[in-house]
Order: sequence, then structure tokens, then C-alpha cells
Amino acid sequence: MITAVLFITFFAMLLIGVPIAVCLAMSSVCALLYAINYVPQYSSLTLTIIATNTYTGIAKFLLLAIPFFVLSGNIMAKAGISTRLVRFIDACVGHKKGGMAITCVIVACFFGAISGSGPATVAALGAVLIPAMIASGFKPAFSEALMATSSSIAIVIPPSIAFVVYASIAGCNVGDMFMAGIIPGILMGVALAIVVLIDAKKNNIQAAHERRSAKERWDSFKDAFWGLLMPVIILGGIYGGIFTPTEAAAVSVVYGLFVGMFIYKEVKLKDLFNILVDSAKTSGGIMLIVASASLFSYCCTLFGISQGAQALLSSVSGNQFVFLLIVNVIFLIAGCFIDANSAMYIFIPIMLPVAQALGYNTVAFGVLATVNLAIGQVTPPVGVNLFVAIGLKVKDEAASIKAGKEQYLNVTLPQIAKAVMPMIIACLIVLALITYIPQISLLLIGG
Repeated sequence: MITAVLFITFFAMLLIGVPIAVCLAMSSVCALLYAINYVPQYSSLTLTIIATNTYTGIAKFLLLAIPFFVLSGNIMAKAGISTRLVRFIDACVGHKKGGMAITCVIVACFFGAISGSGPATVAALGAVLIPAMIASGFKPAFSEALMATSSSIAIVIPPSIAFVVYASIAGCNVGDMFMAGIIPGILMGVALAIVVLIDAKKNNIQAAHERRSAKERWDSFKDAFWGLLMPVIILGGIYGGIFTPTEAAAVSVVYGLFVGMFIYKEVKLKDLFNILVDSAKTSGGIMLIVASASLFSYCCTLFGISQGAQALLSSVSGNQFVFLLIVNVIFLIAGCFIDANSAMYIFIPIMLPVAQALGYNTVAFGVLATVNLAIGQVTPPVGVNLFVAIGLKVKDEAASIKAGKEQYLNVTLPQIAKAVMPMIIACLIVLALITYIPQISLLLIGG
């Protein structure tokens, strides 16, 4: 009965649109209240365990990296790095058929390595790249879907907030997680580029412009160099033993301020207040989810739900192949409804012990889970990246000329959901590869 109270309350609130953090917290509180009042074996519990476990869930030194990475991403976005990256990548590949869409994929990967957030990447790049893709011949729904899907790679390419959360749960090395995410992230980008080439050939889409000269490419590279250097500093510092992942996050903030204020000179002192407020809101939202999910996970353990789920998984998945298939299905379904951080706290404590018992590498399992949840950012009905892309105020040039006044794109959810399907299929192929060939993820860490 306690299990029913916990999950029925959770899904009921989720269906009526209650924020995920509140769903997790309130369903846990309801289950605890029911247990304390109606189940004798839990009558000795007090409600202080709510405060204790929510605090314990976020009182981890490793999680301090999250607000720093969020802040550094916001600083670099304000510094104008997105337009510089677009200019550089476009100079390199814009002369190819479908080159503007390929530019979108590559820039999203690079910017994801700066922001670590899918929705933030869509918001930062969408207003520039979506109109450019449409102007080069791609359909509006395809352009928005590609922007959303490419941006989902942000939580796989390091530095990734999802990897920090996973490492805090699994107790593995964050640096290893970051390195393990590089090749899967690149493979997702390659898969999306193939989808672009197929669509460009099908619709006879031509190159956006002539091949740029070597001088133009060099100039655009120099302009984007400081932004491209940021992931190198973070990963190089961690693996060089210069600083820990949490210290690397703090270093990224200092580096972002230096680049934004003294090199690009687009971040002013008056901008810092709004940047800090926006970062605090984002970080607070993430930490609230982490705290609530920690309480939910504690309730699952306290009431024997986690142990029962582990036993069920062990019994129905006698071999590694079947277990991994079940894990992928569960994560893909969960990704349709809840965010990556919540899913990590709910499912990883249940699934990871079974994976370890079957001999599956902990780091590879974290990459598998994260790629699943990255795909979840573009799967309806709650594909957050899709909604951000649809919500962007993007000018429709053709309609504006025809109407004689400014008109904006009006892509509907059914349209973008249909357009995103080939991209989801491409990412699922990559997911299958890294699931059953974990050495792909472990290659850069000597696995």
C-alpha cells in the first residue's frame, strides 16, 4: 500500500503539470505520513527524516560543481561565443550541401561543451541557426527538430551536469565520466550529420555559400579560439592533476569572466547581476530536483521498493544482453516524462548494483544512462528541447515579405514530433552501439 501511495501520488501530480521537484518531494512526504500513521513498523519514524535526507542529498562537495558550470556557461553565452562558433564552423563546412545544418550539429556539440545544458544550447543558438537553415532550404520543422536534437548532445559532451550527478550517486570519478562521454557525443553528432545529408539529398538542398578562403577560415578560428579552449582547459586540468572536477568548474567561471570581459569585451560589470541571478535560478532548480529525488530514493530504499525492483531485474534479466535491453527501454520511457537528474536518482540506485553484478563497467553504464536521457530531451510528450525550440521567436522571412509585416514561425508539436523521428532513430543506433560495445565509451580512459 505504501508503494501505491508513493507512485500514484507522484504520477497524479505529474499528469496535472506539477513541477517534477514538487512531485518527487510531495509523493515522498505522503508515503512517509501514511507509513508513520498506518503501518506499525514505521510508527517510530519522525518527520525530521525529511529534512535530514533532503539536506544529505545535496550536501556533497562534488555537487558544488553544478552551480559553477551553470554560471560559466551563462557567462560564455553572454560573451558572444555562440556567434563566433557559428562563423568558424560555417567557414569550414558551409560550402557543402546541407552545410548550414551540419554547422548546426557541430556548433551545438562545441557549445554543449561550454554550457553543459541542452535547453540552454537551444536558446543560445536557435535564434541564429534556425533561420539560417530555413534560408538554405531546410523545412522549418526539420530545422527546429535538428536544433533541439543536436543540443541534447550537450549533456553527453563534457563538462556535463548529468555526469556530475551520476558520479555523485555511483561514487565513480567525474574525470573518467567526462572523458567517457567524448566519443559517444561525437558519434551522436556524426549520426545527426548523416540524417542531414540524407535530407539534403532528398530535397536537393544546395550549399549555403561558396568555399571560404584559407584567410577567412583562419580569421574565424582566431575569433572563436578562446571559446574552443575552454573544454580543453577543463579536461586537461582534471586529467593533468592540476585541479579536481569541482575546482575545474570554479576555474571555468574565472576563465569565462576573463574571456568575456577582457578579450571579447562583451560582458560588462552591469551584466554580472543578471548573469548571477539567472545562474542562481537554474542552479536552484537543479539542486531542488536533486534534493527531492534524494528523498524519493530514500523512501524507495526504506520501504523495500528498491530491493524488490533489483530482485525483479535480476530474475528477469539472467544475462547482460536482456538486462541492458530492459534498462534502455525503462530509461527511454522515463526520459519522455522526467528530466535526466530526477531519472538518475530514481533508477541508478536500483539498476547499478545489478549491472555491476553482471560485470558491466560503472562508467560505461553512466554513459549509457546519460545518452538515453539525452534522447529523452527530444521525445514527446515532455521533450524539453522541443518545447524550447518551438518557443523561440524566430522570424519567418518569406511570410514577412508576403504579408508586408513581421511574421514568426509557427511550428506545431505534431509537426516537430514527426520531423524529429529520423534523428531519434539515428541516436538510438548510437545508443545500441555504446550499450553493447562499452569499449567505445571506455576507449579514452583505457577501458
